[in-house]
Amino acid sequence: MLFAALRTRKDTAMNSETYIMIKSFKHDGHLHRMWYENWPVPRSELHPDHQEQGMKVLINHGTRIREADGKEWVSRIPGVTYFIPGQWFNIVALLETAGVRYYCNIASPYYEYGNVITYIDYDLDVIKLSDGSINVVDEEEYLSHRVLYQYPNVVETKVRQGLERLVQWMKDSKPPFQDDEALRYYELWKNRQC
Repeated sequence: MLFAALRTRKDTAMNSETYIMIKSFKHDGHLHRMWYENWPVPRSELHPDHQEQGMKVLINHGTRIREADGKEWVSRIPGVTYFIPGQWFNIVALLETAGVRYYCNIASPYYEYGNVITYIDYDLDVIKLSDGSINVVDEEEYLSHRVLYQYPNVVETKVRQGLERLVQWMKDSKPPFQDDEALRYYELWKNRQC
């Protein structure tokens, strides 16, 4: 398997200890989804705009993913994930044959400890297709979970602010909504496996 081959390398940049696990939770603390192996792009390789914002950029392709119900599957589409300090969303650039599709989670700011990144998923997702169209999805799930988990007013305010900010960033093509950079990061990952 690809990741097994990567782990055998002596190159410290590709040492398995550098892989990061991503865990998303729901508001009540139960696990929502887990991505086992995500390679962090070295800070020195980040685009200056991404460095300036303190972004954490991770690459995965063929990683194992575990759902809340315990089912596991393997990602088939390369993904470049962007975590931005203090923002109530995270961004995944999915590198599809038809172009880059951005799948964005409205979520709490991320927290990092050791080789694990966590965040709370607040249901709403925003998708930007390669043709530039923007769609907000899962609003019914948000409304249902808002009642079920009793989101406090401060969370509802942050979720709405995060949604508004994210959509505006998409419309303005603000970093990291730059297809060429997502592709460059993926190529960097592919080249390091050789």
